[in-house]
Amino acid sequence: MATQRIIDQIDTSPAFTQGDAAALNLRFAEVSTEELLHAVLVDKVAGNTTLVSSFGADSAVLLHLASRIDPTVPVLFLETGKHFPETLAYRDELVERLGLTNLINLHPDEEVLAKKDKEGLRWSYDPDGCCEIRKVIPLAKALASFDSTVTGRKGFQAATRAGLPRFELDKSDAAGRLKVNPLIDWDAARIAAYFAEHDLPAHPLVAQGYPSIGCAPCTSKVAPGEDPRSGRWRGWDKTECGIHVPGKDDELPPGYEPAF
Repeated sequence: MATQRIIDQIDTSPAFTQGDAAALNLRFAEVSTEELLHAVLVDKVAGNTTLVSSFGADSAVLLHLASRIDPTVPVLFLETGKHFPETLAYRDELVERLGLTNLINLHPDEEVLAKKDKEGLRWSYDPDGCCEIRKVIPLAKALASFDSTVTGRKGFQAATRAGLPRFELDKSDAAGRLKVNPLIDWDAARIAAYFAEHDLPAHPLVAQGYPSIGCAPCTSKVAPGEDPRSGRWRGWDKTECGIHVPGKDDELPPGYEPAF
């Protein structure tokens, strides 16, 4: 199915509106993931965009898809200083293997760390504050140059992600920035099949019981049958780092119904 181009029908300059997100969802409801990514990365239907990757358990799928369309796409990685060494090695392996040429490592501000997390233990008593310093603020600064971000979120990962649309307004700021979720309708079986079909390397921690991988101090193994993200911030009333704000039904575009 040919993608219907809508650059002239949607105002792709900042800022996007809820109506723009709704229109994009309707226009791209039936296209393939590859067609959607081509429209975003090449045709710029969401303006100047970047891909944000954790280089976690399933990250290779989106990175591989993007690399076949535009290997020069900016890929933002939040180098928090708290990652598993396996994640950093996996990041470097994927970047080289997929030929990605524009990896951008974002670091927390050293002065802020010295002032608010001198001992590096804020994660143990204030995980929200730790995420804000090491993830939310560095990413917010970097995103000032972009109109949209492409994420690797999938509906099966957590209840807070189920039912999200392909295009949504970024609820973490008021800049009218879009989030694009091309894999939101992919399930675990489809992810596994894609890994096998394209012989993609797995994150080394997946086989050890980590289906969702974040910073080392706040990531634990997941028992069979548990929510894949239940090992993130275990014991805390926290499901997201602050980059992704859990959506509510009344925040979706009026009349919008997921088509997948």
